[in-house]
Amino acid sequence: MQDPSAPQAAPPRSFAALRHPGFRAYFFAAAAAMMADSIEHVISYWIMFQKFQSPALGGFAMLSHWLPFLFFAVYSGALADRFDPRRIIQLGMLLFMAASLGWGVLFLTDALEMWHAMALLVVHGFAGVLWHPSAQLLIHDIVGRTHLQSAVRLSVMSRWLGLLFGPVVGGAILLAFGPAYGLLVNALIYLPLIIWLWKAPYGPRFRKEPVPARPARGWADIVSTLREIAANRTIVSMILLASGASLFVGNGYQPQMPQFAHDLGHGDAELSYTALLAADAAGALVAGIALESRGLLRASPRTALLLAMLWCCAIGGFAASTSYALALALLFATGFFELSFNTMAQTLVQLQAPAHIRGRVIGLYQMGALGMRAFSGVTIGVAGGLIGVHWSLALSAMALLAVILCLSAFTLRGVRFP
Repeated sequence: MQDPSAPQAAPPRSFAALRHPGFRAYFFAAAAAMMADSIEHVISYWIMFQKFQSPALGGFAMLSHWLPFLFFAVYSGALADRFDPRRIIQLGMLLFMAASLGWGVLFLTDALEMWHAMALLVVHGFAGVLWHPSAQLLIHDIVGRTHLQSAVRLSVMSRWLGLLFGPVVGGAILLAFGPAYGLLVNALIYLPLIIWLWKAPYGPRFRKEPVPARPARGWADIVSTLREIAANRTIVSMILLASGASLFVGNGYQPQMPQFAHDLGHGDAELSYTALLAADAAGALVAGIALESRGLLRASPRTALLLAMLWCCAIGGFAASTSYALALALLFATGFFELSFNTMAQTLVQLQAPAHIRGRVIGLYQMGALGMRAFSGVTIGVAGGLIGVHWSLALSAMALLAVILCLSAFTLRGVRFP
């Protein structure tokens, strides 16, 4: 029987992280920056298609977006460990602005060449890798351990909000100002986050217990970080889970959506096709709102792995579906489970990471979670050219499910729950 005098756990609070004024400001400013990122994609990809009509350049755009995370996320996390993460995020925002301004000026002067486009895509990719690891370190400083899971979930929600509103706002800007002036206007949307970070009272100087900084050592940081976390089954398994999910599935099924829509009898550019494209984003947003409104699903390795298994089943079911209504429902479930297990895995990694290398560990997680997406098109798209996209996606989901079952056996043996 429980001792009535023992301290009771505080009941879950709805949208706990938003109760912190600093996080509220960051949430809206980051959502705006993510929307600006999406708007730039909408307009710049249209420019590239009109100017070059090059599938190879489209492939380069995907690689330049994700490969910087694969090669430099740990180094970016090391910089966040050593320096003020606010300044690193600001540097990332300035690179985003430079990319938008570069597109606008080059298109305005009709001077855009393919090498310009490739250079701007690379700048955009490095802006992202500077932003994301430092952002996770910053929200940890803002809300602390108690509300970290809420902050991670809401941060991912802000990204989905930006991705959803980006095409809508981007299309409106394109119509109102044209592509060149539209990109110049878009650069201004990054300013609120830059300005707020300038005086925000967070970062190393404001921590109650300062963490000794360690010099960034490039590739050597990956090896030393792996050695330091090797004994922690939870961190290792969550990083492997995120890496496997990105490698086998990731967002590799999104470029194949026209083929799925065609096979389901809705290949025309109409509302039913658009609904397929937006279903997983809608599921992710509903997951964030539902889980945050009740403070549900406390972070644990067992729950994260179970949610990832359900995600695999939803992906596999969508691949095998011949009914449009069922496919739409399964894509919605895909988004719901993806946000749920991804944010939980990231929370566990941040909670259990040693304080003096937290940025490096976050960088290692994002190296797998985002960097491995550069290859997700291979397992689905290339294999789909040989056996069909339905089979390739279903087999990728089953392969990932097998990996998760192995991770479950590894992780849940003697694991310590936070």
